[in-house]
Amino acid sequence: MTTPAPAAAPKSMDAIMALCKRRGFIYQASEIYGGINGFWDYGPLGAQLKKNLRDAWWQDMIMNPCWGKKGPNGDRVRCVPVETCIIQHPKVWEASGHIGGFNDPMVDDRETKGRFRADHLQGVWTGPAHHDSKADAAAVAAEDPGDIGTSGRGLIPECTVVASTSGEALQLLCEDRKLQKSLRIREIATAARVGDARALVVVKLDDGKWRHGVIEAVPMDQLKREFNAMPSPFTGKKTVLTEPKQFNLMFISYTGAVFSEDNKVYLRPETAQGVFVQFKNVADTTRVKMPFGIGNTGRSFRNEVTPRNFTFRSREFEQAELEFFCHPDESVAWYKFWRDFRMEWWKSIGLAGDNLILREHDKDELSHYSQGTSDVEYRFPFTAPGFGELEGIAHRGNYDLTQHQKVSGAKLEYFDTTRGEILPNGGKKGERYLPHCIEPAAGLDRGALALICEAYTVDPSRPSPEIMKFHPRVAPIKAAVFPLVDKDGMPEVADKLSDEINARFGRYGFIETDAKQSIGKRYARMDEAGCPYCFTIDGDTLTNQTVTCRDRDSGQQTRIAIDQVSTFLTEKIGQ
Repeated sequence: MTTPAPAAAPKSMDAIMALCKRRGFIYQASEIYGGINGFWDYGPLGAQLKKNLRDAWWQDMIMNPCWGKKGPNGDRVRCVPVETCIIQHPKVWEASGHIGGFNDPMVDDRETKGRFRADHLQGVWTGPAHHDSKADAAAVAAEDPGDIGTSGRGLIPECTVVASTSGEALQLLCEDRKLQKSLRIREIATAARVGDARALVVVKLDDGKWRHGVIEAVPMDQLKREFNAMPSPFTGKKTVLTEPKQFNLMFISYTGAVFSEDNKVYLRPETAQGVFVQFKNVADTTRVKMPFGIGNTGRSFRNEVTPRNFTFRSREFEQAELEFFCHPDESVAWYKFWRDFRMEWWKSIGLAGDNLILREHDKDELSHYSQGTSDVEYRFPFTAPGFGELEGIAHRGNYDLTQHQKVSGAKLEYFDTTRGEILPNGGKKGERYLPHCIEPAAGLDRGALALICEAYTVDPSRPSPEIMKFHPRVAPIKAAVFPLVDKDGMPEVADKLSDEINARFGRYGFIETDAKQSIGKRYARMDEAGCPYCFTIDGDTLTNQTVTCRDRDSGQQTRIAIDQVSTFLTEKIGQ
C-alpha cells in the first residue's frame, strides 16, 4: 500500500467551483429555481471531460482490458459490457441486502429539523484549562495534549460539526463565519499538525478565553449514550438531538397507475446488482470463459441526508463498475491484480502525484462477505490533509450470486469444462461452482472532480493565473486553432486546419477556433479550459507553411510544419 506524502497547502475549493461555473464544467441543477441540494449538471466542457473519463474506462476495462496485460492465470484479461436498468425487480434489492441493510445512522435536531449522519459528527474537544492568548494555547497544544478528546476523560465536546474527517471539520470551522457564530466560536485555528483522525486546535469561545484541544469524531457509542447532552452541529444547543436511528438511503418510486406496496420499486443505489442478475445470461450467450469480467456504467441514486463537497457526495451520480468472475482458488490473486491495476490506471490519466494513495481496509472495516477491500483515495481540497474515496476494489466472494440464487430460485452455477479430474479420453470431467467476484467500482463524478482538482493550477506569473492542466487523454478541448488576426487570409487557413484536425480528433473532444480578441486573451481562455495545445496561423504561415504551437503547461511556443500538426497531436494526445 502507498504511504501518503505530506500535504501541500490545499487548493481553494471556492476558486475551483467558481472556475467550473465560469468555464462551463459544472452547474447547480435547476439553478434558475434556486437549485436542488445534491444534484449537479455538467456544462459543455464538463460533459466532455466526463465522457472522456468514461470512454477511457470503457476502453481500458472492457474493449482492451488492462492494456492487453496478462492476468495471474497467464492469459489476456477478458471482459464484456452490459447496460442494465435503473429500476430492477424489488426482490433484487431484497436479495442484495439493500432493503434490510442499506442504512446509515441518522440523528435529528428537534428544534431546527436538521438531520445528519451520526458517523459524520466531529467534535471540538477541550479541557477545563484556559489561556490568556492564542500563543499560549498554541504552545500547550503543540505538545499534543493526549488527555484531551475522546480517548481522555469522557468529555462532551464544546461544539460539533458534520464532516467526514477532522481536516474537513477544521476547514469548515475556520472558513464559515456563519457556522462559527451559530456554534458560539469567536475564532479557531490549527495549533500544530493535522491528521485524518485528529486535528490539534486552539479555539476562543463566547466567554473570550482561549483553550487548546482537538477535533476528532464523536464515538457512536457515546453519541447513543449521551445524545441529549451533545451540542447540535446546527446551533450548538444541547438537549435537542435525537438518538441515532437507521435511515434507508434508497429512493422509492412506483410502477403503473396505482401507488401501492405491490407496485413499489426503487431507484438503484448501485449498478453492480444488474450485472449479477444477468450473469447467467451473459455466460450462456457469449463465448467468454472463466475467468471473465462484466462491465457496466450508469446512473445510481442514494438519498444522502447531508450531500456536500460539490459533486463528491451527491444524490444522483454515475458509476463505472466491473464484476470480474473467477474460480475461488484464483480469487485472491485476481483481487491483488485488479487492486494494483486500478491504482496504475488512475495514475495514467493524470492523478500520478502525492494526492493519490492506495489504502487496504482493516479487517474491522470489511463487509461481512468481503475477503479484502482496497480503496484508491484522492486528497481533495475539502478532505486535505486526509483523503476521500475515489474507487473501491472489493473481493466480494460469491455472496451476491449466492443470494440471488437463493431468493430467485434460479441456478447460477457456472460449469467449467477446463477443470475437474482427467477422463480416460484425455478430457476434463468439468466442475460446477459459483464463481467468486472481484469488483473494481469507480465513481465517474468523483473521478471527474479529482481530475478537475488535480488539474487546477495557479501561476501568478502567467497573464491568466488559473490553468487547468488536464492529461491530454481526458482534456475536453484537444486543440485550438487561431488566426493571429482576422484578415489577410489567416481565418481561411485556420478554418482549413481546424477542419482537418477535427476530422481526426473531433471524436475525442472539441477542436476550437476563434478570431476574437488578442491572441493572449485567447490563450488564457484555453488555459482555463484545459486545452493542451494551441496552433496559431500568422504571417509566416502564409509564406513558409509553418504554425506556432503553444504548449499549455509551459507556455512555450515552437514552430512546426502545418502538415505535421495531426502527427504532432497523435503523438502527444495518444489517440
